[in-house]
Amino acid sequence: MKAKKLVAGFTALVFSALVLGACSPDSKPEASSSEAPASSEVKESSVAESSEKTEAAEPTVTLQDGTYTLEETNYSNDYRVVFSIVVEGGKIVESNYDNLNEAGDSKAVDAEYNKMMKDKAGISPEEFIPAFNEGLTAAQNPAAIEVVSGATHSFHSFQNYAQQLIQAAQAGNTEVIKINNGGDLQDGTYTLEEKNYNNDYRVSFSIVVKDGKITESNYDNVNEAGESKVKNAEYNEMMKDAAGISPEEFIPAFNEALVAQMAEEKGAPGNIDVVSGATSSFNSFVLYAEQLVNAAENGATETITIDNPTK
Repeated sequence: MKAKKLVAGFTALVFSALVLGACSPDSKPEASSSEAPASSEVKESSVAESSEKTEAAEPTVTLQDGTYTLEETNYSNDYRVVFSIVVEGGKIVESNYDNLNEAGDSKAVDAEYNKMMKDKAGISPEEFIPAFNEGLTAAQNPAAIEVVSGATHSFHSFQNYAQQLIQAAQAGNTEVIKINNGGDLQDGTYTLEEKNYNNDYRVSFSIVVKDGKITESNYDNVNEAGESKVKNAEYNEMMKDAAGISPEEFIPAFNEALVAQMAEEKGAPGNIDVVSGATSSFNSFVLYAEQLVNAAENGATETITIDNPTK
């Protein structure tokens, strides 16, 4: 079941909350019509939406100059992701996301695959791969790039990996990031924490893997006292009135959906359906979940710290 997303076009940019696929791109051709967006999709709106969208509207992260690289270690349908960004003057000046085969040839030049996907999904790698790269250099933030219709699996992968490269650039760590895509999840507890508070809250997120399956998902938004947004009655009432849903409803829903989705044979966070009225928080949840799954594939239990933008 594919996540239903808002779609406008390659160059359209939407500044949503800093988000957060661990899923390997194109584990099967992105050709299902179910990847098309639902016209009924509703974003977090009014006061609640504007409150969350400001988190990424004016990024304040500092990137160190250099070239930062990420590579998948496994091939899926004969391709793997190779991705690098170049930072100059604290800005991303190049984005080089690609899917390469063993010969080093790009999926963008695979005429047969491009035709197949174009016929079934209305878009092909030769179109969406350049669009992803152009979108990142324009927006400087993977969360600010709108999903490209028909390529949601690759988009989730791109967005997740771009976020990891940005984290490396924040730290000035030019070591190649290795992604054991499709690898078995190793038992343990994997944790991700945002460093900075926005609107008095930051994300705290952990997953527990047992016998190769995610048995617990603990995504939350906590304040400096460690209290969950779920317990903020005033905020819950405000968002319920404005968007039709509140944190006390969608935070547990996110966690339950991740455990259920990852129990499926080819489960991936990006396959979870968007929760209407909570798209900004949902995007954050999915991106961070994908990064935690990557950590579990590598057995890397060190806490992931996100130096998220502040207002």
